[in-house]
Amino acid sequence: MLLIQNLHTDKEAIKLRLAKRGTDFSALIDHAIALDNQRKEIQTQLDDILAQSNQLAKSIGQLFAQKKIEEATLLKSETGNLKEQSSALNEALKSKEKELLEVLYQIPNSPNSRVPEGKSEADNTTVSNHGEKPILSQKLPHWELCEKYNLIDFELGVKITGAGFPVYRGKGARLQRALINWFLDKARDAGYEEIQPPILVNEASGHGTGQLPDKEGQMYHMPIDNLYAIPTAEVPITNMYRDVILKEEDFPIKNCGYTPCFRREAGSYGKDVRGLNRLHQFDKVEIVQIQHPEKSYEALEEMSTYVQGLLQELGLPYRVLLLCGGDTGFASAMTYDMEVWSAAQERWLEVSSVSNFETFQANRLKLRYKSSSGKNQLAHTLNGSALALPRIVASILENNQTAEGIIIPQVLRPYCGFDIIN
Repeated sequence: MLLIQNLHTDKEAIKLRLAKRGTDFSALIDHAIALDNQRKEIQTQLDDILAQSNQLAKSIGQLFAQKKIEEATLLKSETGNLKEQSSALNEALKSKEKELLEVLYQIPNSPNSRVPEGKSEADNTTVSNHGEKPILSQKLPHWELCEKYNLIDFELGVKITGAGFPVYRGKGARLQRALINWFLDKARDAGYEEIQPPILVNEASGHGTGQLPDKEGQMYHMPIDNLYAIPTAEVPITNMYRDVILKEEDFPIKNCGYTPCFRREAGSYGKDVRGLNRLHQFDKVEIVQIQHPEKSYEALEEMSTYVQGLLQELGLPYRVLLLCGGDTGFASAMTYDMEVWSAAQERWLEVSSVSNFETFQANRLKLRYKSSSGKNQLAHTLNGSALALPRIVASILENNQTAEGIIIPQVLRPYCGFDIIN
C-alpha cells in the first residue's frame, strides 16, 4: 500500500509512474488525498475537544481542591456534552479512516523508474537470452510423455478432485521430489534459512502481502474458518514479520520455503493451460528477502542471478524479461520474469518471477526497522520463485527426450536415483 504522506508530497510524480501501468489512477489518488484531508480535519476537531476536556478536568480538580463545590459541579455538567462530541468525532474518524483505507487498497504499487511503459506482456523488455534451443528428433509434448512413461496422471486427478490437480506417480513423483530437495539445498547454500510455514492463512496475512482485497477471486477460501489456501509461500513467510520492528544489523533476512500452492486461475482455458502449463495445485520453492531500502535493488539483481544459476545448472535454455508497467503485479515495483524454452510446444514458459515490492507490503504489514537516527522506517520486501515446479518438469521432459528415453539433468541424478526415464 502506498504511503498517504507520499501521495501528498509526490502526487504528480506518483501519477506519472503509475501511468506506466497503462491505467489512469489520478482520480483514485485525488480521492485518497481528499479523504485524508477530511480525516485530518476530523482529527483536529477531536484533538481540540480532548484538549478542552483535559483543561476542564484540570479546572474541576482545582475547584474541588479549593472547596468551590458549586462551581466545580457546574463545570462538571459541561463534560457530558464534550464526551458526546468526542464520541461522535471518534466514530466519524474511524469511518473516514476505513473509507481512506479502502481507496488506498485500490491503488497499485508505483513502478520503479527502470520499468518500461506498457499494457500487456507484449510490451515486456527482453533483458537477455541464455542457452541453445535443443533440436529434437521427436517432439512429444510433456502430457504425451507423461502418459507414455506413466509419470503424471491428469485424468486420475480429474477423477479425485478436478482439472488442474494432477497425480504424480513413479519416476514422475521422484523427479518432483528431487527438484524440491535440490532447490532447497541450493537455497540453503546461498544463505537462505528454510521455513516450513502453514499453507492456510488468515485474512490479515492476505491483506499484509497484497493478495487481499485485490486477488480474493483467485484464492481458495474456507468461509467457515475464514482461512485462505496460500497461492505462494511468499504469503506466510513474509507475514512472519508483520508488526515487527527490526534492527539495522538484522538485514538481510533471507528465508526460503517449499509449499504446495493453490490458485483458482479463474478464466484460464485453451491449449496454453494443457498439462502442467497451468494448474490449480502445484509445488514451488520460494525465496524471500527482507532488506534495507538502500540495498533492495542490489538484492533484486542478486536474486535474479541466483534463479538464473538454477536454470543454467539444469541445462534449460531461458530468457530474462523486465516486465512493463501493465504486466507488473499489483504489489510489485519491479519484476523480472524467467522463462524457459519448451521444445515440444515451441514456446516460452514462465517459471519464475523475482520482484521488489519496496515499502508497499511493509506498509501493510507494519514491518519496520529502527534506523541509525533512532526513527522507525519501513523495510523493503522481495520474493521470487526458485523455482515453480510444473513448467520446470514440463521443460525437462520435453527438452531432454530422446529415442532411448528422457535424460535426467546431471545435478538431479543423485536426488532422483536414476539417470534416465524409459
